[in-house]
Amino acid sequence: MNALFQLSAPWWVFVLRALVVYVLVMVLMRLSGKRSVGQFTPFDLVLLILLGNSVQNGINGGDNSLTGAAIMASTLIAVNYLVALATARSRLAERLVEGEPVVLARDGRVFDHVLRRELISQHDFEEAMRMNAVDDVGQIALALLETNGHITILKKGD
Repeated sequence: MNALFQLSAPWWVFVLRALVVYVLVMVLMRLSGKRSVGQFTPFDLVLLILLGNSVQNGINGGDNSLTGAAIMASTLIAVNYLVALATARSRLAERLVEGEPVVLARDGRVFDHVLRRELISQHDFEEAMRMNAVDDVGQIALALLETNGHITILKKGD
């Protein structure tokens, strides 16, 4: 029974491992693009599952104790809370963590090179147009890829 709670390393090692992996995954996710959860493809879901599995040993270092799990889970929740607090109170932190909206189209002109860079297919952009009741690209005053991955389209004259 004691083995369930016996740590294989000092407690601070688990905190450090959780912090490092959290930052690593956060940076990798920021570099991967601005897809919202609702826009995940099956490939994105597979990546998310495999990513979680791949960093598991990096966090726990082979420790299977309940105490270690509690320390790591608490650390991850605390770090996530602190990141949310920082982004709510600091524009710089928000920009670093969440990024900034990207202009996809302006005044009836779609920026194809930006769509490619942001990994947005023509089909996805056309779907966003339909969702915003835009029949023709010429009706677009401004189209933005928001930080949450949603495409916002403002029509001319609105």
